[in-house]
Amino acid sequence: MQTPVQEKPAGTATAGHSASSHAGHTKYDFMVVSNRLPVDRVAPADDSDDGSGWRRSPGGLVTALAPMMTKTDGAWVGWHGAPDETVKPFSHGGMDLVPVQLSTDDVELYYEGFSNATLWPLYHDVIAPPEFHRTWWDAYRKVNRRFADAVVRYADHGATVWVQDYQLQLVPRMLREARPDLRIGFFNHIPFPPPEIFAQLPWRQAIIDGLLGADLVGFQRVSDAGNFMRSARRFLGASVKQQQVHVKDHNGKLTHIARAQAFPISIDVKQITELAARPDIIERARQIRQDLGNPKTILLGVDRLDYTKGIRHRLKAFEELLADGRLTVGDATLIQVASPSRERVEQYRLLREEVEGTVGHINGTYDTIENTAVRYLHHSYPVEEMVALYLAADVMLVTALRDGMNLVAKEYVTARNNNDGALVLSEFAGAADQLKQALLVNPHDITGLKNTIMNAVELTPREASRRMRSMRRQILDHDVDHWSADFLRALDEKVVRDDS
Repeated sequence: MQTPVQEKPAGTATAGHSASSHAGHTKYDFMVVSNRLPVDRVAPADDSDDGSGWRRSPGGLVTALAPMMTKTDGAWVGWHGAPDETVKPFSHGGMDLVPVQLSTDDVELYYEGFSNATLWPLYHDVIAPPEFHRTWWDAYRKVNRRFADAVVRYADHGATVWVQDYQLQLVPRMLREARPDLRIGFFNHIPFPPPEIFAQLPWRQAIIDGLLGADLVGFQRVSDAGNFMRSARRFLGASVKQQQVHVKDHNGKLTHIARAQAFPISIDVKQITELAARPDIIERARQIRQDLGNPKTILLGVDRLDYTKGIRHRLKAFEELLADGRLTVGDATLIQVASPSRERVEQYRLLREEVEGTVGHINGTYDTIENTAVRYLHHSYPVEEMVALYLAADVMLVTALRDGMNLVAKEYVTARNNNDGALVLSEFAGAADQLKQALLVNPHDITGLKNTIMNAVELTPREASRRMRSMRRQILDHDVDHWSADFLRALDEKVVRDDS
């Protein structure tokens, strides 16, 4: 059962945002737009069912934005997750939600196709080869138009609209053309490739033009913002001055200035810190260690099952450490959580087979009656169980080959209330820019990865505490509220034109 959106009287909003009623439905002056709504449908028997039929989704974007959305009187626009189904606007958990409908063909062509088999590998350094199909591109444009239309319908005059991620890169330009009164922000949660890689995309000009519809385009790293501005200059001939891109119409007249800046995303620090201090979760962490035979060292990997996450490299390094005798089963166990991801996409299906085959080979070779080498978990877990795993693990392995940020690394550090534990972190993850006291590694260098893992295992308590204190201080000072406030503050700033 869905709860319809209720009209809200003026003056009830917080953080400077409000909702009003026009033309028979509620209008909002703050809107978030993403591919998915921040909720999943649940079965009535599900423990998390609150009677509405929905629950808040896991994942980095929802973790980042849901706290802010519940503090404002805005609305979130996105797909509700089921194809060929119409759902009316509804409210859940303090958020008004505006569903966008997608057909089965839309999911196949726009989402699984162009978004995840074209853009995703292209933006992640072509770790896997991207595919370029005109039918996928046509679907991408059509669906982006549908999202933009939903915003146009519900946005109040002068509203602030914050568009999220690579699935909706054409929406800013569509909004600017339809509603020049809007203040438009865009945030790219994944890396943005250098022009030499982005050049492969047949529709590169249209994507850059779409993003330049925004007043502010945000990225995880300074290098990503730089890549975007270089592409704007190279493929559109745009005038780029410092962080400003001067956007002109077909007649060469300046229409607006789009800024490109880095805003490293973060986590709900308060939630993770409080969970890590709960006696039941501390006890659960102790139980996890006991169930594994109380090994001297527990290593932990937590990832979506994705070829960008470096899971195969991690397993290879661990297997070689066992083969070399530097680690032994009984003394060391690797827990690998690999949550299901895009299982209808062929590359992901093959990756799952390869990872599960590798885990089976390692365990078949090195397991004993009492102990297992790799505990492989192809599930998604609630945040309480994840925090228990963070507390149980002596070493966290984040070996992404390319990652926009990696919030798991930040969650692990935040959960270590006693300032112990060690983080092995890929230098190709955005988090490496902030967590400089992690044990940084190039995951392509298997020998270097093995040595770094051993450094983490053998880290002295004093050195571990020094590194963890520094990383925790950084994250505690830059939580998710800091991230969203920074972006929205920058979006509200008046642009000073530099015509020199």
